Amino acid sequence: MTDLLLIDAPTMTRLLTPAATADVLADVLRAGLDPEAGPPRTAVPVPAGELLLMPAASGPYAGVKIAGVAPGNPALGLPRITGSYLLLDGTSLRPLALLDGAALTELRTPAVSALAVRRLTPDDRPLRLVLFGSGPQAYGHLDAVLAVRELAEVVVVGRSPIGARALAGYARSLDVPARTGTPEDVEGADLVVCCTTAREPLFDGKLVAPGATVVAVGSHEPAARETDTALVTRAEVYVEARSAALREAGDLLVPLAEGAIGEDHIAGTLADLVNGCVPSGRPRLFKSVGMAWEDLAVAGALYAARTA
Repeated sequence: MTDLLLIDAPTMTRLLTPAATADVLADVLRAGLDPEAGPPRTAVPVPAGELLLMPAASGPYAGVKIAGVAPGNPALGLPRITGSYLLLDGTSLRPLALLDGAALTELRTPAVSALAVRRLTPDDRPLRLVLFGSGPQAYGHLDAVLAVRELAEVVVVGRSPIGARALAGYARSLDVPARTGTPEDVEGADLVVCCTTAREPLFDGKLVAPGATVVAVGSHEPAARETDTALVTRAEVYVEARSAALREAGDLLVPLAEGAIGEDHIAGTLADLVNGCVPSGRPRLFKSVGMAWEDLAVAGALYAARTA
């Protein structure tokens, strides 16, 4: 254990850009990794909130993320998501590196979304983005979307007016026109990204334009959702893996329980998109719950880059 490599947040930022991280994920899917075979996330209630255990093994590496979700932390000036990632040699299971788990999540989650955005949105014109949320994931998603698409405007919708104004200011610092807005702004959006802790729908799904794309990443709980049944029933739905979505994606499980959709409503997966699946002209919904194979792929790439 004395030679365990430590990889912190600034090192991750230096080693992998958002676009490069999306490429890492695309490469492992093209190489044949099957997300459907991944082990489920284990959630363990603890007094401060919840511990999430996410193990995976593929290729030269194995690893496990222990993430903490502490709802009371923001009031204390601490991050809501904490954690560590232990990367192991895939053959001997010898520990190789310990990574900042929260920073890893903040890198890989927007990269997963960016990979979907590459396949689900047009690349022949600047897009109008409506971004729900103003926390670390919102900042990460703005950077990741800008890595793969040009933006005509960013409209930030946040529960905290101060946070929303700050994120809009950050977007303007990147030379993107930006302002704060309301849920009704989705009506004119090409792309809607939801990265919040909301448990109820954030906007009226009937307002989303036929060719628009919605990305929802904020929840992995069966009873929590950011999008409503109206959007889900209208949309062509893509997920990371059908098995994970049907375990954890409240955005789909609630309409399923209502009888509004069936399990066959899922049109495809991220692997399908990467391997050439062409979306229709309907609204598109990419619902992400976060999976252990994503953490492993990115952690392995960071380790390889750090030791090169």
